Amino acid sequence: MKKQISTLILSTMLFSSIAIAPQVSAKAVPAIKTEAPGVSPQYNTTHVYVNPEDFDKFTDSLIATFGGTKSKQGVFQVTPTPSQTISQLVLTPVGTLSVFGFKTPIPYPFGTERTGYLVKDMDKAVLSAKANGADTIVETFPDPVGRDAVIQWPGGVNMQLYWHTTKPNYEKLQTIPENRVYVSKQSADAFVKKFVNFSHGKVVSDTSKASGIEIGRPQDTYRRIRVESDFGKMTVFATDGHLPYPYGHEMTGYEVKDLSETLEKAKKAGAKVLVNAFKSDSRESAIIQFPGGYIAEIHAQLK
Repeated sequence: MKKQISTLILSTMLFSSIAIAPQVSAKAVPAIKTEAPGVSPQYNTTHVYVNPEDFDKFTDSLIATFGGTKSKQGVFQVTPTPSQTISQLVLTPVGTLSVFGFKTPIPYPFGTERTGYLVKDMDKAVLSAKANGADTIVETFPDPVGRDAVIQWPGGVNMQLYWHTTKPNYEKLQTIPENRVYVSKQSADAFVKKFVNFSHGKVVSDTSKASGIEIGRPQDTYRRIRVESDFGKMTVFATDGHLPYPYGHEMTGYEVKDLSETLEKAKKAGAKVLVNAFKSDSRESAIIQFPGGYIAEIHAQLK
């Protein structure tokens, strides 16, 4: 298992995002004739960049908050052009994170991605992404344990796809984190259609008048679309872009059993609560900032 974890650290340094285009119904999502590219949600990693001096404080705070383990820390080149970064995989029961502390300048466009998705076949996945409107902004390149590529969906959201020479074996998560994606109202339908076609996923809900408290505007409403696939969960926020801080900065939402207990653990581990707990859509949510600057949403289902 240790070997698999340290192997996974190198190739999960990959990258994510999402896209946009003309108006089409989000519920009209016919599947394309390809194999579903995803593997399982535990291989969906959030990519976090911190300063090297904050690296250990950040990873320690994650473990103190959520529990879990860390892979062996090392310094690697994880980009196709020369660079060096401290890197480590943090495995928690509520989601996996790839953490980077670059010792050199970060080559473009790395650092703009939100997630890395493990795929079954890199070439087929890239072809499928292109067929569904994505652009390859970093063409497939080798890393020490596999291959990677960075794609960009129309609208400018980036995600990295990765593949391992030796298939990784990872424990299932207790809860599945959600990739939180903010797009314009005009882009929402096209993005959802293209991503669902690519992932072979499904729209599980499409709420045209979700409570604005979820984006820091309690007097307003907005459109919220929830998607599920082999890559895990995704929540798409279709807004006018008038977002109070810190909304839009939280790339991932983590589901826990007890929100109050988790927030107390986070505060003791050095995190700050940016948005106090509120209730909406059958969940209680809050937004926190960990040491090093990483902002995350945390929620628990209401009973």
